[in-house]
Amino acid sequence: MPTALYDALRHFADSWGLLYMMAIFLTVVFFLVRPGARANARDAARIPLDDGAPRDREVGR
Repeated sequence: MPTALYDALRHFADSWGLLYMMAIFLTVVFFLVRPGARANARDAARIPLDDGAPRDREVGR
């Protein structure tokens, strides 16, 4: 790879790459602290423990 191309790509990554990663970070943080995220996180945490049976079905019938 020519040195000029490498320097150009490195400069682009140093400037716009940082902004891109910051935008991803802020999006993830917003997704985690938005209203209603607690219920979704609780449901996602229970996935490995779920046996696959529907929740509204009564036991014993």
